[in-house]
Amino acid sequence: MTELSTAAFWDELRQSTQSRIGLGRAGDSLPTQRVLEFKAAHAAARDAVHVPLDVDTLVAAVAAVGIGDPVVVTSLATSRGEYLRRPDLGRQPDDLTAVPRTDADVGFVLSDGLSPLALMEHGAGLLAALATELGDGYSLAPPVIATEARVALGDHIAVAMGVRTVIVLIGERPGLSVADSLGIYLTHLPDTSRTDADRNCISNIHPPEGLGYTVAARIAAGLVSGARALGRSGVALKDNSRDELGAAAEPH
Repeated sequence: MTELSTAAFWDELRQSTQSRIGLGRAGDSLPTQRVLEFKAAHAAARDAVHVPLDVDTLVAAVAAVGIGDPVVVTSLATSRGEYLRRPDLGRQPDDLTAVPRTDADVGFVLSDGLSPLALMEHGAGLLAALATELGDGYSLAPPVIATEARVALGDHIAVAMGVRTVIVLIGERPGLSVADSLGIYLTHLPDTSRTDADRNCISNIHPPEGLGYTVAARIAAGLVSGARALGRSGVALKDNSRDELGAAAEPH
């Protein structure tokens, strides 16, 4: 295979993946361009973790979704550094007295997690898609924005809201390919004793390269319906919505 055809092969293959493939070499190292691309991606990932959430801007965007004015809460972690060093503090609430008791079917918690950037970029858009998908069939609680938050903080907030199902939107750990990926964690009948085995996760939400808002919302709606029928979420609850979406796309 010639050098030109090799380059064309890798260029075509890169269209279907964000992974770093076919980087080439310059002597005993990588080409300068590839080294600089890696350093830029690493810097973007670090920034995604450490840049603080713009709470005021997010509050306005979330309020515009139209399911209620959001309440802002925080965990016991008092700084970003402490949040990163002490995951346990990110799972515990500081003060939830401002969270209204609604006894709604579904509650939403928007958490900065390990990528506040992801929540800023995709939080309001994903929430709007979820509200559209779920609003006709379920009562929805006003959203809560949680800072310095881990997934389990959503259970404490859900108990305060009195909701039957909580959907936590949280910034996922950035990688060298994606720094703004958002995840959904769904827990049915939440309480503070729940573990990761009691939750269902939808990850890699970051259109246009990752999962889109509408598809993610449809998957979440299927899980909500399945959890209510089964009486629980987590490992016992299977996601069949992707199969249904695939079948719908096939010619008949």
